[in-house]
Amino acid sequence: MITCLCIAALYLTIMNNIDDLPPEHVSEIIQMALSDHISFSHIHAEYGINDKQVKTLMRDTLKSGSYRAWRKRVRDFGDRRETYK
Repeated sequence: MITCLCIAALYLTIMNNIDDLPPEHVSEIIQMALSDHISFSHIHAEYGINDKQVKTLMRDTLKSGSYRAWRKRVRDFGDRRETYK
């Protein structure tokens, strides 16, 4: 029971971080994530959100087809180069 509450609290903390971002930061994060030259760790260092949060933000912001194309590109390129995203 306690573990479930901790996980739920952590999830709410993560989601609040994304919701609290100003629109200009959301736009910058999306541009960074769409770039093939900026890693998730760089986004985390600058904005304090992890790769799962970036993916959630992208899924909620982009059109579904654009999100799927981006995920496919990140996944395919990541298979070829270990340090990608």
